[in-house]
Amino acid sequence: MSNMRVKDIRPAPAEIEYKNMKFLITDRPNDQTIHTFIQELKKHNVKEVVRVCEPTYKVEELKSEGINVIDLVFDDGTFPPNEVVDDWFELLKNRFRETPDGCVAVHCVAGLGRAPVLVALALIELGLKYEDAVALIREKRRGAINAKQLAYLEKYRPKSRLKLKNGQKNSCCVQ
Repeated sequence: MSNMRVKDIRPAPAEIEYKNMKFLITDRPNDQTIHTFIQELKKHNVKEVVRVCEPTYKVEELKSEGINVIDLVFDDGTFPPNEVVDDWFELLKNRFRETPDGCVAVHCVAGLGRAPVLVALALIELGLKYEDAVALIREKRRGAINAKQLAYLEKYRPKSRLKLKNGQKNSCCVQ
């Protein structure tokens, strides 16, 4: 038996791609792992990191690399309140209009609850059934999304919040 503790086993960041939108689900970095985190973000062309847990690292190094950190914090083990959901979709619409080939990273503490729920909401808005969205995420993040979060996703009804006008793909235009 090795002396590796369970908390030392960190799941690899999971890239989820669907209909021109890319997401990177990760666990939370800290000031010691921030350089590795930044390298991972660059590999995936990430310009925004959405932090849904309490801040535990400094954002200056990320900002100096051109990566914004957006806080959409909500309680561990729960689902996001409406204002977090609204802010999430607003961010995604803007990001993918500006950088169609970009990727939005999202993390909570372990990358298994809050972060996957936000990505699942985006996948549902993009047309996936909630079961398929959860399956796609769990394929890459085993153990993601608890029972309470799953019940929330099952009841969630898409509102066409990620549809861009005139059937465009994610291209920019002035209306």
